[in-house]
Amino acid sequence: MALFRFLLTLMLFFLNLLLFAQTEKKEITIFRTDQAPKIDGNLNEAFWLQAQEAKDFVMFRPGTGTPEPENQKTVVKLAYDDEALYVGAYLYDDNVSNIPMQFTTRDNFGQTDFFLLSLNPANDGVNDTEFVVMSTGTQADAKVSDGNGEDWGWSAVWESTTQMNQDGWVVEMKIPYSALRFSNNNVQTWGMNIHRRIQSKKEQYTWNLIDKSKGRFTEYDGLLKGITDIESPVRLSFYPYAQGTYTHFDGTNKWQGTAGMDIKYGINDSFTLDATLIPDFSQTSFDDVVVNLGPFEQQYDEKRAFFTEGTELFAKGDLFYTRRVGGKPMHYYDVYDQLSENEEIVENPDKTRLLNAIKFSGRTTEGLGIGVFNAITMPSKAIIKNNILNTHREVLTNPLTNYNALVFDQQFKNTSSITLVNSNVMRNGSSYDANVTSLLGNVRLFKNKYAIGYQSSISNKFQKYDTNFGLEGYLEFNKIHGKNRWGFGTALSDTKYDKNDFGIQNYNNYVAHFANYSYRIFEPKGNLNSFNLSVNANLNYLFTPYTYTNNHFNINVRMTDKKELSYGGGVNFSIGKEKDFYEPRVANRFYKADPLSNFFTWISTDYRKKLAADITIGYARNFGTEIVTKGPFLEFSPRYRVNNRLQLAYEFSYDKTLNEYGFVDILGEDIVFGRRNHNTFVNSLNGAYNFSTKDVLSLSIRHYWFPLEYQSFYLLQNDGSLKNYLYDKNKNYNYNAWNVDLSYAWEFAPGSQIIALYRNNIYANGDNPNIKFFKNLDELFENPFTHQFSLKLVYYIDYNKLKA
Repeated sequence: MALFRFLLTLMLFFLNLLLFAQTEKKEITIFRTDQAPKIDGNLNEAFWLQAQEAKDFVMFRPGTGTPEPENQKTVVKLAYDDEALYVGAYLYDDNVSNIPMQFTTRDNFGQTDFFLLSLNPANDGVNDTEFVVMSTGTQADAKVSDGNGEDWGWSAVWESTTQMNQDGWVVEMKIPYSALRFSNNNVQTWGMNIHRRIQSKKEQYTWNLIDKSKGRFTEYDGLLKGITDIESPVRLSFYPYAQGTYTHFDGTNKWQGTAGMDIKYGINDSFTLDATLIPDFSQTSFDDVVVNLGPFEQQYDEKRAFFTEGTELFAKGDLFYTRRVGGKPMHYYDVYDQLSENEEIVENPDKTRLLNAIKFSGRTTEGLGIGVFNAITMPSKAIIKNNILNTHREVLTNPLTNYNALVFDQQFKNTSSITLVNSNVMRNGSSYDANVTSLLGNVRLFKNKYAIGYQSSISNKFQKYDTNFGLEGYLEFNKIHGKNRWGFGTALSDTKYDKNDFGIQNYNNYVAHFANYSYRIFEPKGNLNSFNLSVNANLNYLFTPYTYTNNHFNINVRMTDKKELSYGGGVNFSIGKEKDFYEPRVANRFYKADPLSNFFTWISTDYRKKLAADITIGYARNFGTEIVTKGPFLEFSPRYRVNNRLQLAYEFSYDKTLNEYGFVDILGEDIVFGRRNHNTFVNSLNGAYNFSTKDVLSLSIRHYWFPLEYQSFYLLQNDGSLKNYLYDKNKNYNYNAWNVDLSYAWEFAPGSQIIALYRNNIYANGDNPNIKFFKNLDELFENPFTHQFSLKLVYYIDYNKLKA
């Protein structure tokens, strides 16, 4: 902590030397009322006549600063009492019938207008909380943070309604203080901005002007004054749940009942504790499984709500990959190597069971953010049966494990930050423990026009008789304002740096020099509403021994015209041969090859229309003596909005690869490579019927097909070349993944839900890649399905309502 205080002091001294210019801010004084309004969209309470008006909105997108049109004025009034903040907004429109009204569920933006209130009780120019009401009445909310942007996974319980009138529409909101974090100062000034989206014209207006050419959007908040004598309530809520699940597979049936609880507790004005006790994540949507031929781990998105809500602090430093918690046991595959003759695996769970997890997070009025995460997973065991003796034995595949993360993040108003992050994994028994610590920061210079970014990390693996100590870091300098932006820097890692116990890291032992340039427009120009060009260059070496590996360049362009047609493309290429030290899977061995160069182009049509589509086409090849091609790659994604309640979206993708060289096997000290052809076909269909903004019937179907055939085999030579080799194992395969989810979700009360889910899936792997599409489907459906039915009830309980 002494080192951390020293660094904070040094940073404060340095920041005092910086120049910073503030944009003029609008102000409004909020009205205190003794009469809580009825949230009905009528705005007929007497105090609304006395409240000041936030008006004279200006354009945010596509232009900047243009006054709002006379026929679409926005007038917003605010009031407060001891319990909540109230918002009454009149969004004038002389063509109400033209306002789009696509129904969606919470946090899903469809084809609608919307009203957005952004509040920052700390008025620090960084950490806003956004509350959105769409023209249909659908709610959305998000936490905004530096580096993590808008976190729509965060949710609070608040009230809103809309009312359509002949000359516009009305939004009325009640935001209880339990949804916000603020100090108990007698007099408070909050940061605030207000947005209005007019979807039919693709225009967005704000109360306080936002200069898109520099800084964060949150730096341009206006001021909400006049808040006096309010107290932060007891922020305590409970989300008990009960779930029943029935699973049928290949003649076997399994019933399971689970119950648990999530708890949210505001410890004080700044910090909140979130806990999940005995969670059940079995209703989480399925992963888009793919075949991974490369040397690096396949990364999947986090979809479990507890690990996506309010996690902005834990994104600092990129040390946490929460899929580790409750993920695949560390010795899952070792079980197959421990089988004796006449033994078979009866049970080998592919996920560890989460016992509980907590998050403690918040930020003081001085800008110090503190985050603590802790989770415990139960031991996981495989069961092996001896078919001769009819006995069973257990093999421990994962010990009792504790995952812990700690974050200190000091932000300096509208400028810079310094962060200390630590992750720690402790395992019961003889398994090793792991720890990673990272110091990172961002320093803004010269009126926020330039920035220095840095990070320095150390990793430790504590084994029984040894400790592995590793280092990683980067330093970069960037121009961050204006149409023309650029940057350069260097990143490096030694051979022992490893954050994979709690994070995800593809490789270490590298030195990477990088540079970038981009050009963009902030105002419509000619026929274009937006235009962005980016150029990136990388030059890469091994850290030890210091050896050249490859270079990489890419150029990308994207634009949107005034008819909302978006299109673009890009090229990726390298110069000369590359040394690939990762594909051989053995330290200090490399494969010398001619790298692929590729180009792609894409188009995205106007989503405001009932029928819209995204299309991407690409092709890649090398330019050496051994021709490798990848492509054509095609992705076609049409979507059709049948009406305001029903939407269907289909996606087809196809990728063809010929003569690809890659790792196959290790035989003693020999590394076997192969030349292979493979295709990837993905078909998916998604649909949703919204009965209202509170209940929805959803369907998701996905079929992934990946046939692969080897043409020849080789031994990798010490100079990186390949030599013909006679390899007699059949490594061809024909992989299929089939998933169906059909769900009904109903928010029957604020924060409370009933979710019914039917799911079926098949995962099948054969060895015949030469099979036609429909024949493949016929054979796939001959495999047994897993059928699963589940029903889950979550009920929201507010402590303040209980004690009232």
